[in-house]
Amino acid sequence: MENKEQVTKKLHRAVGEAIKQFSMIEDGDSIMVCLSGGKDSYTLLQMILHFQKVAPISFKVIAVNLDQKQPGFPETILPTYLSQLGVTYKIIEKNTYKVVMEKTPEGKTTCSLCSRLRRGTLYEAAKDLGCNKLALGHHRNDIIETFLLNFFFAGKLETMPPKFKNDAGDLVVLRPLAFCKESDIETYSNYMNFPIIPCNLCGSQENLQRKKVKQMIADWETDFPDRSSVMMNALQNVYPSHLLDRNLYNFDSLEDTSLKDDIFV
Repeated sequence: MENKEQVTKKLHRAVGEAIKQFSMIEDGDSIMVCLSGGKDSYTLLQMILHFQKVAPISFKVIAVNLDQKQPGFPETILPTYLSQLGVTYKIIEKNTYKVVMEKTPEGKTTCSLCSRLRRGTLYEAAKDLGCNKLALGHHRNDIIETFLLNFFFAGKLETMPPKFKNDAGDLVVLRPLAFCKESDIETYSNYMNFPIIPCNLCGSQENLQRKKVKQMIADWETDFPDRSSVMMNALQNVYPSHLLDRNLYNFDSLEDTSLKDDIFV
């Protein structure tokens, strides 16, 4: 197993590459880092704070947690941790847990509704706090899993982009951990001894499609090591003319229309 210094450097390189490739951070930015209390968001905050110190530009950081009022949620853990860390933070209290439980039919997963409510609340918080960018803790595994979920179950080629604008067009959303392996994040989290807060809402659902896809990828990695790296490269190496989407490629004139139609803007 890699030591703390080795895995930290690996994460710094991966995050730095994502920031560079996708032009994530600019001078004068005000970035809201979404902190859930899980290993991914703790790692995200540490990475952003590192680059705030070493980058040749100046940008602000504020950590924000949405207290969804889940039963048993330890309300003091994050304020204590963030105060000790010396980072500016805000805790938003909103009982989305009650809404999710009331609106979700018995036996159905809560993730979709929970995610929409959480996302809308965080977008509003970013605007209220004067932030022009919002950072989420999704990593490489999340991106690959989402692609396969959409491919197998939703009938579309789509995943989590590392950088995009919200629907209103007034906020840029970032995923700086896009190139980071979940295993590296877990190792780093263990070394850092983060005060992890488990999610009792979605984490308790055993039959999620995402869990099945995660296991499928893990099995592939056992049989064919480094398959995840190949899949991640594939997502950055797209040939519209060799797919079947007529919005991306004009099969009448044999021209790439993706940029002309501003599909990805």
